Amino acid sequence: MEWRDEGIVLAARPHGEGAAVVQLLTLEHGRHAGLMHGGNSRGKRGMVEPGNRVDAVWRARLNEHLGRYTIESTRHTAAQFMDDPARLAALSAACSVVETIIPEREPHPGLYAATGALFDALSDGEANIWPAVYIQWELGLLHELGFGLDLSSCAATGEVENLIYVSPRTGRAVSQGAGHPYRDRMLTLPRFLRPDGRGHGADNTDFSDGLKLTGFFLARHAFDPLDRGLPASRERLETLVTRMRTDQ
Repeated sequence: MEWRDEGIVLAARPHGEGAAVVQLLTLEHGRHAGLMHGGNSRGKRGMVEPGNRVDAVWRARLNEHLGRYTIESTRHTAAQFMDDPARLAALSAACSVVETIIPEREPHPGLYAATGALFDALSDGEANIWPAVYIQWELGLLHELGFGLDLSSCAATGEVENLIYVSPRTGRAVSQGAGHPYRDRMLTLPRFLRPDGRGHGADNTDFSDGLKLTGFFLARHAFDPLDRGLPASRERLETLVTRMRTDQ
């Protein structure tokens, strides 16, 4: 069996003498693993760094086998912002989240396109733009999994103004007036996700609030059923942004 596809490297782990098991998020074949000979060698290791865009050929005798990859890198994503710890942390977090919760060999073309757009924003987006794109990406991932949040109107009153909270129970937005008595139990709705703030960027406070919001629902709906916590790289991103929020 053989197929060709474009993909994004999620992870590459050493295997045997110089080889690596490479996990790709591909356009047509979903999250798919394969063995790459020489993938852990000095000459080829940079080709399969997480976040890289690649063209891949997968071959196996039977479909259920691990198979072997032949990979050519088309864009080295992380190399474009190696001096920016926050962007690198976001890239690592996104790759880890997808690798953990997306079922293997199940196509998700929408998620593939969104992940590519996120990595483009990490490469080219302004400092207050890419954090908003990252949170939108995690919201889209929740929707892809069937757990989308409703942030369009207040769950209690139906109003569309002064939405500043999200109910942890329902995943719906709540207005300032309706949510105030329960504010200690509410999640904060970042300003760029409110109806009157969409299209605007996110500062460190917005980014931190957004990570707490999406992280809560990812943990509940995606990771708890797997009896796993959020990936360490996702927790590191949230810790880093919280520290940046304190310092700003």
